[in-house]
Formats: sequence, C-alpha cells, structure tokens
Amino acid sequence: MATPPPLTVCLSSNTAWSIFNFRAGVIKALQARGFRIVIIAPEDTFSGKLAAMGCEVHDIRIDNKGTNPWADLRTVFAYGVLYRRLKPAIALHYTIKPVIYGTIAARWLGVECINMVTGLGMAFAKDSWITKMVEWLYRISQNHPAKIFFLNEEDKLIFLERQLIRSADAEALPGEGINLAEFKDTVRAEVLTSGSGVNLEQFPISTVAPRSAIFLLVARMLREKGVAVFVEAAALLRLRGVNARCQLLGPLGVANPTAIGQAEMDAWVGQGTIEYLGETGDVRPHVHAATCVVLPSYYREGVPRSLMEAAAMGKPIITTDSVGCREVVDDGITGFLCRPRDAKDLADKMEAMVRLPESERLKMGAKGRAKMERQFDEKLVIRRYLEVIDEVLSKPRKSAGGRVVQS
Repeated sequence: MATPPPLTVCLSSNTAWSIFNFRAGVIKALQARGFRIVIIAPEDTFSGKLAAMGCEVHDIRIDNKGTNPWADLRTVFAYGVLYRRLKPAIALHYTIKPVIYGTIAARWLGVECINMVTGLGMAFAKDSWITKMVEWLYRISQNHPAKIFFLNEEDKLIFLERQLIRSADAEALPGEGINLAEFKDTVRAEVLTSGSGVNLEQFPISTVAPRSAIFLLVARMLREKGVAVFVEAAALLRLRGVNARCQLLGPLGVANPTAIGQAEMDAWVGQGTIEYLGETGDVRPHVHAATCVVLPSYYREGVPRSLMEAAAMGKPIITTDSVGCREVVDDGITGFLCRPRDAKDLADKMEAMVRLPESERLKMGAKGRAKMERQFDEKLVIRRYLEVIDEVLSKPRKSAGGRVVQS
C-alpha cells in the first residue's frame, strides 16, 4: 500500500521576516511531526532562509498599512487561489490582515485555521472609522477559527468585551515564547542566592557593566515604539551629567506612517545624543554588551520579542507600563516600568538604573532570566500549538462554507 502524502500546514504572516524570526521553533516542531510546511507571506530577504529550512514558500501581496478595499479584496482572492491549490489540513495566521483575510478565504474553502492576534496596534489606540472597520472585519471573520490565540490577556478581554469573538475560541499564550537555548543569560544562578553582594570575580569581564552605562533600544525605528521618547530621555541624561551611552538598533524607513527617516536619525546622531547601530541579523552581541535594554513603546504590543530576548540574556529592562510591555517586567525586581510618552520619567528610570550597585543590576538580570524560564519558554507555546492542532485534526473536517463533512 502506498504511503499517503504528508498533511500540509500553512503559516501566513505579513512578512517572511516575522515567520523566520518568531516562528522557527513552531516550524521545526511541525516538521518533526512529519507535516509539509508551506509559508505564505510577501517575499523578502527571509523567504530564502525559510526555503532553506525545508519550507515551501509562496509570495502574496499584502498592503500592510493600506485601507484600499480593492487591494484587500485581491488579497482575499489570492489566499483563496493558494488554499484551493495547496489543500492544507490547517492554516496558521499571524498579524492582522492574514488573520482576517486568510481566515475569510479559509472559510470559503473549508480549511481549518488557528489564528494568532499578535497585538492590536494603533487601530485600537483610539476610536476612529478605521477602528470600527477593523472591528467589523474581525467580527465577521473570527467565528471560523478553531482557536484564536492572543499574546496577552488584555487584548483577549478587549475582543470579548466588544463581542468580536466567542469566549470558547479565545486563549492567551505567554507571548510567542523565547528560545532559551539561543538567548542565554550572561550571569550565573549564584546571583539569586548571594547574600550581601556579588563577587564579580566569579563572572566573565563581559558581564560587568562598562564605566559608561549602555542603554539599548531594539526595534523597528517607529515613533510609536517610543524611539523619539528614548532620544529625548537620552538628551535629559546628558544634561544631568549621567555617564551613559544610548543606542538604537533596528531598520529605518519601514513601511509605516510613523517610521523614522534617515534625515531625522542623522540629526539625532549629529547632536551626539544617541548612537545608531543600523540593522543586524543577530542582536545578541549588542544585547550582551548593553547594561540595560529599553523599550518605551506606546504601541499596543503583543509581548515585545526584544524584551524577552534581553531578559533571557540576563539583562535588566526598562519599558512602559502599557499593554504587552508590562507583562515582561516585574517592576523593581527584573527592571523598571515608566509612564508611556513621558521622557522625563524614562530618564528618571534610566538614571536610577545607572545609580544601582552592580550587584543589584546582576540580580535583576538573573531574576529576569528566571521569569523567562518560568513563564515564557518557547517550549510551552509550541506544546500548546501541537495540542490544539491534534484536537483540530481529530475532528470531522469542514467543507466550503464551514459545513461539517460526515466521515
């Protein structure tokens, strides 16, 4: 008897970059189960890396920030064409437009799907006609998925309160998880149990903060990520005579209305306020060299990956007391929380971090690592994914329009 072909699992996001960087662990776990993995995302430099992992990669046009209904309708039909041809057993959708338009196409064709709401973004920051339109699209599309994952409880509650989804379908995960083997702590467990202080001779010299503290912000260079707030806080530290270097790491000029451009960045660097490190395929050397990682975001984050990576590497962090960000920090224990859009409060927290004894910063970092192990280990997320996928595949499949097919 011929061996049946492997079942197909499609993963779709608004960038191949995000799938490669945030979902590689899920892909490997599914491949280990014998699934054929198909990626549907706009082509970028990471499409080839996904292909090298053994994935089949398909390009799709997604106007990430556009509101043109005809462009979005083309996206729905593009998903329909792909799903009709690929015949996936299940589709995993990430980010807003794949979650909405991929799900609509999946429902037409009877494809089961699991969705991940990776954050609510600026559409939910204030009520507008865009907010109403997005809510309506969620409401008409999200009664099909077998499961809708959220990266934090607050986003899930908003969807339930506004009756965009059914409570039985919703579940909050501990972010998208962090690979603790890839992002290793730079301090040792003895810090947590030391008495009056830390013997710094026990630690490699690279884990000791330099004479000039280094604050690092890792993100796409967007205003809503708090980049300008960070620059203003850096200027305040300079006026106060605080010995600190403030660094930015991430891409400029991304497709977003609030993107920081080259001219503005050059002006900041020219003032001597900050250092711009450009882009990198591996943030770890920069995080390792930093005293503290900062993200003053006022965007409705899911759970910021840069903060999880920093905490996993044993770095104290400073971030805003806002949705998604506050989940990563135990205020005063693994780092500090500051008020959103408040450069003075951010500068105060950064100065407080500089003034801490080195032993206290090391303890903060070690406790941050322990928090990642306890709450944000990627293995916890992957295990839950596989459980839900098994549940979905064990049920009678659906035909086009969502009708159950009798087995």
